[in-house]
Amino acid sequence: MVQLIVGRKGKGKTKCLLDKVNSEVKNILGNVVFLDKNTKHMYELNNKVRMIVVPEFMVETPEEFIGFVSGIISQDRDLQQVYLDSFLSISGLDDKDITETVSKLDKLSGKFGIDFILSVSKDEDELPESVRSKIVISL
Repeated sequence: MVQLIVGRKGKGKTKCLLDKVNSEVKNILGNVVFLDKNTKHMYELNNKVRMIVVPEFMVETPEEFIGFVSGIISQDRDLQQVYLDSFLSISGLDDKDITETVSKLDKLSGKFGIDFILSVSKDEDELPESVRSKIVISL
C-alpha cells in the first residue's frame, strides 16, 4: 500500500510522518526504513528505524530512485514499512508528474508486502487524479 501525506512546505508533514513512524515501529514485527534528504531528523526517530540519506547515494532521477528502493528491498526480506520524507526531492520528481513513480512503488508494495508512506510538498488539488485516492492526510 502507498499512502500520501500532502500539503505545502511548512504545514507539518514531517512531524506527522515522524509521529507515525515512531508509533508504528512499536507495533510491527518487520523492519522499518526512513528515507530523507539529510540527517536533520535522525535523533527524532526511534532507534529501531533505519535512516537512509538518499542524496549520499547520488540518486538523481525517478528511475534511479526506483532502482535504489528496489535495492533496499532486495537486501532486507523483513522490510515492512518505508517512510519517505521530502519525496519529490529525494526521488528526482520536483516539478514532474509523480504518477508513474507512485505506480511503481504500488507494484513493489503488492509484490513484497511493504507499506510506503510518502510526504509530498503539494496541495491535494495539485496532484494527478490517479494518486489522490492514496492521500491519508492533507495539511
